[in-house]
Amino acid sequence: MSAFPRLLLALPDGTVTEHPQLLAPVRSADSIGPPRSGDRPLPLPDGATLANLPGQRPVGLDPETLEPTVLHEVRLGRKLVTPDAVAAVLPPGYTRTYLPAAHRTPLAPTLSQWAYTAPGFLDGRIVVHALHTDRRTHWNPAARSTPALARLVEERREESGLTRQLSRCALEYRCFTAQNVFLARDEGAIPSSAGCNARCVGCISEQPEGGGVASHERLARAPSSEEMAALGLRHLSTASESAPGRAMISFGQGCEGEPLTRAHAIAQAISRIRARTSRGSINVNTNASRPEALELLIDAGLDACRVSLNSARAPLYDAYYRPVGYTLDDVRQSLRLARDAGVYVALNLLVFPGITDREGEVEALSQLIGESGVRQVQTRNLAIDPETYLAVARPTASPDAPLGIAPMIRRFRREHPGLVIGNFARGLRERGHVRADRSVGSD
Repeated sequence: MSAFPRLLLALPDGTVTEHPQLLAPVRSADSIGPPRSGDRPLPLPDGATLANLPGQRPVGLDPETLEPTVLHEVRLGRKLVTPDAVAAVLPPGYTRTYLPAAHRTPLAPTLSQWAYTAPGFLDGRIVVHALHTDRRTHWNPAARSTPALARLVEERREESGLTRQLSRCALEYRCFTAQNVFLARDEGAIPSSAGCNARCVGCISEQPEGGGVASHERLARAPSSEEMAALGLRHLSTASESAPGRAMISFGQGCEGEPLTRAHAIAQAISRIRARTSRGSINVNTNASRPEALELLIDAGLDACRVSLNSARAPLYDAYYRPVGYTLDDVRQSLRLARDAGVYVALNLLVFPGITDREGEVEALSQLIGESGVRQVQTRNLAIDPETYLAVARPTASPDAPLGIAPMIRRFRREHPGLVIGNFARGLRERGHVRADRSVGSD
């Protein structure tokens, strides 16, 4: 069992240590046990963090029988102390393959909105059960200079309401696309909407009273088309110098609602930008709920669309998104509309081990990819308390057994040659695709 990680546990003083005997199981939906044959963990990546799970006890495996056991207390010298379970939170570029195994006590609080990953201790280092699904180094957290970033943020903080919002996103939430606005490179964020037409169970910017703790605070005031255009124009112009072929602006961020609810203002902003420059790419991150609103953006010059969904099956989709005034069929129509207009279409697939990779879910997703002309699938670890999502998914997900996250990704690649699997948006030069009918002005 030398290749099997040992259990990690969090002590009351906040330190994390490995158990001397017990092995670290993994969790796939409701199943706890050893990982599948061939699923090997990775060293804890740069930029990852460890988190204790309050009120949840560690679950270990007996090294001889592999039977699970709940660790209610552990001896430290002469003292018996109560440990918490430990999870890892991964940086962008990694897709988790398993959830942390833990026993939830009756007093355990709902966890904050982060994506919790199974860790362990192996060969003298912490490891995680994940895949390195996007190796683009310009998104590497280690490559970002915090002192320089803080100075750049401070210089532009009071430029507008948008830069004040993005200042918080860049420094407090460590949002890469917000940081890119101040670093003048790659994909830059443009928050656009304070309202939403979905009530996602795992919304990271707005939770009902008594729900989980939102990890972001929702944008308080929707910016004007002039504000969005000014910020977008500046980013496309400066980022095109520092990162040719990768410059992009994206409406629709984690700190806001649904951008299609402000389609007219965003379309005006896009038109203003495209009247001044043809540089870079203009993207919207959306739930794709309003085909007619998406068409407005495409007509104004939108060339990329990233659509978030957790399932291509209506029961699970509806249970999680709780849509207001739209259905999954509207999402499908929006995807086809974008495809027919020559827009680069990506899925922001909210991945949850043991649910997303079930046979029926994978089959429905693969069919959606094929019929909608999806060019890229971005595997996004769903940030939610596992128990909260399982309460939604148990009665609504496909009842089949899970294939595993790695086999799911291999199936997508096999059934859709040329499909990009990753975690980051592709700029114009990276996707080998430009809208031929885009109407632009000159620099």
